[in-house]
Amino acid sequence: MRTILFIVRKEFLQIFRHKVMLPLIFLMPIIQLVILAHAADFEVKNINLYIVDNDMSQASQQLIGKFRACRNFNIVGHSFSSRVAYDEIQRGNADLFLEIPPHFQRDLLRKNKGSLQLSINAINGVQAGLANAYANAIIQDFNSQIRMEWASLAARPALPGLSVTFSNWFNPEMNYKTFMVPGILVLLVTLIGMFLSGMNIVKEKEIGTIEQINVTPIRKYQFIIGKLLPFWIIALVELSIGLFVGWLIFDIPVVGSLWLVFGFAAIYLLVVLGLGLLVSTITETQQQAMFISWFFLIIFILMSGLFTPIESMPPWAQSITRFNPVAYFVEVMRMVLLKGSNLMDIRHHVIVMLTAALAVNVLAVMNYRKTN
Repeated sequence: MRTILFIVRKEFLQIFRHKVMLPLIFLMPIIQLVILAHAADFEVKNINLYIVDNDMSQASQQLIGKFRACRNFNIVGHSFSSRVAYDEIQRGNADLFLEIPPHFQRDLLRKNKGSLQLSINAINGVQAGLANAYANAIIQDFNSQIRMEWASLAARPALPGLSVTFSNWFNPEMNYKTFMVPGILVLLVTLIGMFLSGMNIVKEKEIGTIEQINVTPIRKYQFIIGKLLPFWIIALVELSIGLFVGWLIFDIPVVGSLWLVFGFAAIYLLVVLGLGLLVSTITETQQQAMFISWFFLIIFILMSGLFTPIESMPPWAQSITRFNPVAYFVEVMRMVLLKGSNLMDIRHHVIVMLTAALAVNVLAVMNYRKTN
C-alpha cells in the first residue's frame, strides 16, 4: 500500500507541475460544458417560411396569422408565385413555403374542403420532419377553429370533441438542456479519463523512464493502480464540478441520489481507465495512443444515445450499443438525476459495468509486460 501511495504522489506531482495541465483538466471541460449545452440543441426554431397567398381572403389571412404567432416560424416574404418561393429556397433564404391556392375560402365554405401545398427543403431531414410536424399542427388547429366558428355562425351545434389533458413527467418545461447536460457530463468525464490514462504509460515509454521503473521491485499491480488512481480521483472531481455548474447555470434537477451517481461513476471510470491503460500497453507513442483512443471514443459517443435515440438505430447497431459503456452511463445519469431511479432500477447497468471493469482491467494488466 505504501508503494502505491508513493506512485500516486509522484503522479500528482507530475500533473501539478505542468502549468498547462491544470487548465486542460479542470477549466476546459467546464467551458465545453457551457458551450455544448447551448449548441447541442435539436429543437428546431426560427424556421424561415415563405408565403404564397393566391386567395387573399379572410381565411388565408387567419391561417397566416397563426404561423406568424408561432415562435418556431419566421415569415421571410410574400408573393403570388410559387416559382419565386422556390427560388428563395434555392438561395437558402427560406426553409419551406406555404402555397394557398385561389378560392381557398370559397372551397371551404361551399365544398367543406380545401387544399394547401407545403414545400420543404429536406436536405436536413431532421429539420424538415420537425418543420412539417409544426406546420401540420398549426394547420390542424386552424381547421378545427374555423369549423367551430362557421358552425356557430350557421346556428348549428358543433360536433362534440375529445378533451385531452396531458402532463410532462420528469422534464415538465420540456427544456432540452435538462435532457442534454447530464449526457454531456458523461462525455467530458470520459474524454478526460480515457485520454489521460491512455497517454500516461506511453509518455513513460517516450521519455525512457519505463525501463527504470521495470527494473525496480515495484510489482505490476502496484504500478498499474498507482498510475490509474490519480486520474480516477480527478475524473470524479471533474464530475462533481460539472454537476455543480449544471445545477448553477442550467438549473439541472437532482431528483435521485448523488451517492448513486458517484457510485456508478466510480465503477464506470474503472472501465474507461482500463480501456485507456489497454491502449497504452499496445502503443509506443502518445500520438498512436491518441488516435486509437479517439477511434473508440467517436464510436462510443455517436452510438451512446446522447444525440440520437438508440431505439432509432438499426438492430445491428442496437446490438453494438450493448458493449458501449458510455451508453450505460448516459442512461443512468438521466434516470437518476431526472427520474429519481434507485439502485434496483439500474441494477442491470451496474452488473454490466462491474463485469466490463473486471474484464478490461484484467486484460490490460495481462497485456502490460514488466521485466525485472
